[in-house]
Amino acid sequence: MVSGAEQQQGHRAGVYKQKNKGHKHGKHRTKGEIERENKGRVSVTALTKKQRKEARKMDKRHKANQLRQNKKDLVLAEKRRLGSRDGPPHLVAVVALHAGVDAEAVTRLLRCEEAGGLVREENSVCGVSDSFGLVMPRFKQRFTFLRPDTADMHSLLDVVKVADSLVFVLDSTEGWDSYGDHCLSCLFSQGLPAHALVCQGVSDLAVKKRVDSRRALAKISEIRFPGARLFPLDSDQDAILMLRHLGAQRQRRLGFRSRRPHLLAQQVSYTPNSSEEGSGGAPTGLGTLRVSGYVRGCPLQVDRLVHISGFGDFQLSQIDAPIDPLPLNSMTPRPAKPGKEGDVDMQDGGVDEVASVRVLMKADPARRESLQAEAEVDPMDGEQTWPTDTELLEAEEARKSKRVMKVPKGTSDYQATWIVDEEDENCEEDEESTDDEDDEDLMMDESIDGEDLDSQVDAASGGGSDEEDEEEELNSTSDKGGADQRYDEHMDEAEEGEGLKRYREARANEMFPDEVDTPLDQSAKNRFQRYRGLKSFRSSPWDPMENLPADYSRIFQFQSFERTRRRVLAEAAQEEEGAMVGWYVTLHVVDVPPTVMESVQAGRPLVLISLLPHEQKMSVMHMLVRRHPSNTDPIKSKEELVFHCGFRRFRACPIFSQHTSADKHKLERFLRADAPTVVSVYAPITFPTAGVLLFKQREDGIQDLVGTGSLLSCDPQRVVLKRIVLSGHPFKINRRSAVCRYMFFNRDDILWFKPVELRTKWGRRGHIKEALGTHGHMKCVFDSQMRSQDTVMMNLYKRVYPRWTYDPYVPLPLPWVKGEGTQVPDDFDME
Repeated sequence: MVSGAEQQQGHRAGVYKQKNKGHKHGKHRTKGEIERENKGRVSVTALTKKQRKEARKMDKRHKANQLRQNKKDLVLAEKRRLGSRDGPPHLVAVVALHAGVDAEAVTRLLRCEEAGGLVREENSVCGVSDSFGLVMPRFKQRFTFLRPDTADMHSLLDVVKVADSLVFVLDSTEGWDSYGDHCLSCLFSQGLPAHALVCQGVSDLAVKKRVDSRRALAKISEIRFPGARLFPLDSDQDAILMLRHLGAQRQRRLGFRSRRPHLLAQQVSYTPNSSEEGSGGAPTGLGTLRVSGYVRGCPLQVDRLVHISGFGDFQLSQIDAPIDPLPLNSMTPRPAKPGKEGDVDMQDGGVDEVASVRVLMKADPARRESLQAEAEVDPMDGEQTWPTDTELLEAEEARKSKRVMKVPKGTSDYQATWIVDEEDENCEEDEESTDDEDDEDLMMDESIDGEDLDSQVDAASGGGSDEEDEEEELNSTSDKGGADQRYDEHMDEAEEGEGLKRYREARANEMFPDEVDTPLDQSAKNRFQRYRGLKSFRSSPWDPMENLPADYSRIFQFQSFERTRRRVLAEAAQEEEGAMVGWYVTLHVVDVPPTVMESVQAGRPLVLISLLPHEQKMSVMHMLVRRHPSNTDPIKSKEELVFHCGFRRFRACPIFSQHTSADKHKLERFLRADAPTVVSVYAPITFPTAGVLLFKQREDGIQDLVGTGSLLSCDPQRVVLKRIVLSGHPFKINRRSAVCRYMFFNRDDILWFKPVELRTKWGRRGHIKEALGTHGHMKCVFDSQMRSQDTVMMNLYKRVYPRWTYDPYVPLPLPWVKGEGTQVPDDFDME
């Protein structure tokens, strides 16, 4: 027996003993327990996370398919409605692209009288002599054909803006001539609707030559129309196939016209206002224009403004519903469609010829949009501080101090106050002249002396010394001299000299961009007082609301132009009131000048467009334009150009700037040919998208296409900076420091521009350290070793604005003839 002291102790586990996890018996139930509790009841199957994800994916796929199908149905319904009983007639314009083709024969064949075509309306489009309405019961479609005058570019562009399809008539050998290529350039830039290519004379060729002729013509047309089908049009069978193709082809959607209601005038009448209708007792010289046509694009509202291409914006007084002159089925009345004033029965021509014209809606003066284009300017609406006592005393002393002036004998004191001294007059002229005009005079082309230019022009035109005149008189008897004299008779010496001057300016700006000579007779501090230096053109701040011109008080500005554009276009797309698309209506346009009716009587078509909200107001519009390769003449900034922007055309003097994503944009003195350029101008607001055409009018009235592009934005706060470069020459170099001259010519100018950073053509950066002497020498320090062949430069900037030169009146252009341009050799001597 062992004693208690010697009793054996129990085992204790060490620190490395394995510890197993305990069984989680109380946190869940077994399957048997769950079955016993449910007692045979089956619960709803819960979706797992993966199953829910699959369900959401299927829902998204179904939704996308539904949206896609809805869009397809909408496009298909719009295509079926065009030319049918519920839509407007299919508007087809026949355009001849060659002077040797007979477009009248094409329209004569397209009447399809032998195939059952019914010509219901001759001269259906007002202002176009060769136009007719055609009903094809065989296709259950109706067409309106017109042949615009291709020599009138304005009429051609206006018709193409509203046409549903174009028929281009090509020559069987050449395709199109130079004028046809010019028309195609304008039409492609504006926006081309659905089109078809036809050619004449193929059936007259031999059977073996037809394939070769069509193959050669297809190769020519492949340049402009890749993959387009070529239709021969020499018989009635060809015309039927052409009509079938026009009615079934896919329509091209043009954004600037599909979002706005528009109408091509088919009947126009004008009634002058009486003395009671005018604002005063006497007649106003205006009248009411009644325009009838089919509504296209989207529903038209009577309270919106309408724009007549080439004449401006006007208001509507009422909309009538006359009888449809081109019914598809004259025995069946058209169904009722809801309008603004209740249900309106749109009837075809055969239902009731004697029925009176039904008034659809009248304008509400409280809801009708205003014609106000400019903001009201209050000259007293500005911050003004009351003068102090000291300023009042100084003004009183200045008033009391009399000025000694030399005046003619017998001049009164009142007359003497209107006489300006020569010194004061020069000062006032200097103050009134803008820096833009001074900069243009002081550019690098100042090195070209005016007398040298005149002498060169005189020498080129034959105006030399007396001996040369005698030689010309002797040689004029010969045949060669007579040919030269006849050639010189058609040459404008002034125009030649102006073209040479513009070419030299553009060449100098290309070789020495933005470089300006410092004037010798004027201090640079006063000459460039509106300019400032920037540490970095990209990151240095520039307040867009600083020192705005007086013209900015006349324009309108959006808090967010993009948000307003989306809202306005969304509301226009959901519009369901007004005159619906396809209705034949009569618009009463009030306060229209008689020149509109004179234009129609002269044989030009009339196009009306209903404007979106805010589109009659003035603002700063920016357009992204690329130089057209057919024009090589220099286009200077602030030179008058003719704009075709959407449905509008106007004249203005724009400014050019670079297209960048920064907050500051550098001014371009000339329209560049190698990069897109932003064109800024004061113009009425137009919501993108819209095509832009730029024309320049010659001295003889012909307008040349100089640029094409699209509308960019409406932003008055877009900062456009004009840069000038002052250059100097280092003539004493000591490693990083150098003594520079020829940049300034007095000590005060150096001290004034001392804070501005310097740079060199070889990439050095530095600053002015001190002025040396009084003749413009200065000591400069740079960041690395200077070289003697380097050039020291100083960049100065100022903000520029467009000129208020907006003119809605554009003169009619003469028929276009290809110009020779400015022919100057590449190695032209700049000196």
